[in-house]
Amino acid sequence: MARPDGGLIQETNLQYYAGAQIIYTPVATSEYTFTFNTDLVLGSASSWNPADTDYTLNNFLISTSTNGFVFTPFITSFVLLNNKITLGANQPIGTYVKVQLKVGAVQDNYGGYEYVKLGDVINNFLIAYVGENKIISNVKRTDVIFHAKRGLQEFSFDTLRSIKSAELTIPPSLSLVIPQDYVNYVKLSYVDGGGVKHTIYPTQLTSSPSNTPIQDNSGMPTQDNFGGNVQGSSITNERWAASNPSNITGAFPFDSSNATIWMNDWWGESSGYGGYYGQRYGGDPVNMQTNGWFNIDYQQGTFNFSSDLKGKLILLEYISDGLAYDLDTKVPKMAEQAMYMHMAHAILSTRANVNEYVVQRFKKDRTTALRNAKIRLSNIKLDEIVQVMRGKSKWIKS
Repeated sequence: MARPDGGLIQETNLQYYAGAQIIYTPVATSEYTFTFNTDLVLGSASSWNPADTDYTLNNFLISTSTNGFVFTPFITSFVLLNNKITLGANQPIGTYVKVQLKVGAVQDNYGGYEYVKLGDVINNFLIAYVGENKIISNVKRTDVIFHAKRGLQEFSFDTLRSIKSAELTIPPSLSLVIPQDYVNYVKLSYVDGGGVKHTIYPTQLTSSPSNTPIQDNSGMPTQDNFGGNVQGSSITNERWAASNPSNITGAFPFDSSNATIWMNDWWGESSGYGGYYGQRYGGDPVNMQTNGWFNIDYQQGTFNFSSDLKGKLILLEYISDGLAYDLDTKVPKMAEQAMYMHMAHAILSTRANVNEYVVQRFKKDRTTALRNAKIRLSNIKLDEIVQVMRGKSKWIKS
């Protein structure tokens, strides 16, 4: 939480844009405290040494200078604790000590001003809403933390911009493991050579079985030595992976030879296609697309794809609950008031001897604050809507 007598931005331009901070030594000392919003991290206690195997895990580099212009890497032992670096010996007066964040750490530092940390939300709530002569006279900090985390989870599903994305390549197995912090998918797309996304649709044509017991000749599942059914691989998944999507969509390669065949043989009966073209007219419009399909195998914890997507680059966009990693536990400032109202209502509604009109008042305040947060975070821009609507009068030829 920022100091009440100071501004909210605590980093200098050098810290934010260049990921660097330089401290001058007016008095001989070995201790230097750095004030990045991003915490300094050492791979291990000995990773200050460039020869250490964990050296690459450090998210910063440290160097010294006698004039503030030419810096020399500092490769002597030092200790890091809570962003305070203690060097092995006192540095003489006039020494400049510089910490430079590595590229990944600098990028993590960008754009953080739009968020407030969940810990700060909890502290602010305890200061502003709890105490003598306030609606909530006292409450355990653990209760506040619980309701704050539940609020962040609920908001992440439909209010906050907690959509993550992963760029992946579909392997020959045609399956990808579900991300560790996955809650639900938003969209799957494959990326063509021009970088354009094409939506991959979920399919109702097949599904992955949750149980695949091995059966004996009479059809009874066989058991292992512990009494459980012996599971085999899914034949359904194998057949789906081996199938040709063109047999479903009726698609065919577009080239001059196909055009000639189409002109010379309307029904395709003598062309070797065996009436292939006619199949297009009996297809289900749901399946008449060439972007491929996916389905989710919940037993194996994987996304399974149709065979035409093998080797394709895809973007997986999915929802997380906002609590999987420390970097996720941030609340957009536009939704901060909604978090406070959610926490207040959650605490009051679960307490005994609280007048119902008070609970209903905070329920209404929570609803209003949440609606305002959704409007703010919807990020609707008038000029973008105008650009889309310019196509409303375009004629579509049949």
